Amino acid sequence: MSYQVLARKWRPSKFSELVGQEHVKSALINGLSNNRLHHAYLFTGTRGVGKTTIARIFAKSLNCETGVSAEPCGVCSTCVDVDEGRFVDLIEIDAASRTKVGDTREILDNVQYAPTRGRYKVYLIDEVHMLSRHSFNALLKTLEEPPEHVKFLLATTDPQKLPVTILSRCLQFNLQALSIEQISQQLAMILSAEQMPFEQPAIELLAKYAKGSMRDGLSLTDQAIAQSGQNIQLTVVQKMMGTVDVSWGQNIFAAILQNDTNKLVEEFQRLAKQHPDVEKVLDDLIAICHQVAMTQVLPAAAKLHDSNPEFISAVASQVSPQQVQVYYQILLQGKKDLKVLADPLSGFEMLCLRMLAFNPVQFESSENSTETHLKKNTEITLPEIKSAEHTAAEPEPEPEPEPEPEPEPEP
Repeated sequence: MSYQVLARKWRPSKFSELVGQEHVKSALINGLSNNRLHHAYLFTGTRGVGKTTIARIFAKSLNCETGVSAEPCGVCSTCVDVDEGRFVDLIEIDAASRTKVGDTREILDNVQYAPTRGRYKVYLIDEVHMLSRHSFNALLKTLEEPPEHVKFLLATTDPQKLPVTILSRCLQFNLQALSIEQISQQLAMILSAEQMPFEQPAIELLAKYAKGSMRDGLSLTDQAIAQSGQNIQLTVVQKMMGTVDVSWGQNIFAAILQNDTNKLVEEFQRLAKQHPDVEKVLDDLIAICHQVAMTQVLPAAAKLHDSNPEFISAVASQVSPQQVQVYYQILLQGKKDLKVLADPLSGFEMLCLRMLAFNPVQFESSENSTETHLKKNTEITLPEIKSAEHTAAEPEPEPEPEPEPEPEPEP
């Protein structure tokens, strides 16, 4: 038997197996339980969050041989055929490849006919926003008043492209992106069932790069299994994703805070020697600023994001919130500049030096050393200011008027 990828093997077949999307599940379950069924449903959300999966489970619930139920049996011929993608009364349409109005009319010509096996004929139109304007117009009337035996299930990643006339005819459900915790827990459960050893930090990193998509998380897990062989380790996942160790960002950030130029030079040399992705290091610095700011202002919420609580707490106690915001803006602007540079490493070095330049002035603790420091500054800056003040030519003094000659006496 050929290998089946994790995303297909572990596709949920019941509402109870879905990860997240509680608001959508409760609405559909209540509608099925009370037999209050709409004729058109629209599922929106980013890729890999369960739009098509929910539509298939809903179609199975409508046509299960045990009756309309929120919990289909999963063993009857209808449920098995739906799971295997060969149920004749579930018509799945890829709108991205059938955009023409002729394709839409051809599909709608068969709407009037009764279902062959099931209770309802279900039309599942995926990526419905790809249909042409004429296709939407052809769909309007049927979507508004379909036959009693027909249900429309629409799925899209871009609902803004749908006409308002289509949106007003559907019940709309927006599926949310999944959290890192939800994805990592599901990945851990699947890998345990697959008897595949793994390191928890590696799973959390995969969940982070899934960016809210369970399908992306499972695809990355498949890739990690192929990369590592028998054990999913953090080092393997970091190499696969091109990430850098968190110590890079923490060491550089600490050197900037302490005005430790020698340490900063060492980190620059290490960057030049090992050639990591400097943009990933920059992302780590941005994440540190975010975590520090959250710790300073919203400590309860910051616990959800801290990857190194000890380091973040230490930085938060030493830096003012205003300075953190300055660093954050410098880093954000630097990330934009980094993309237009021929040498990203030199741009990253200049970015760190810019943060160093905006550090608050560090005064000595003793009074004498402070006076010396101020005196040295005065000696350096005043002449420069003086020279700047005297760059313009001074006006020449007006000549004194010559004394008038005394009049000669008259004879």
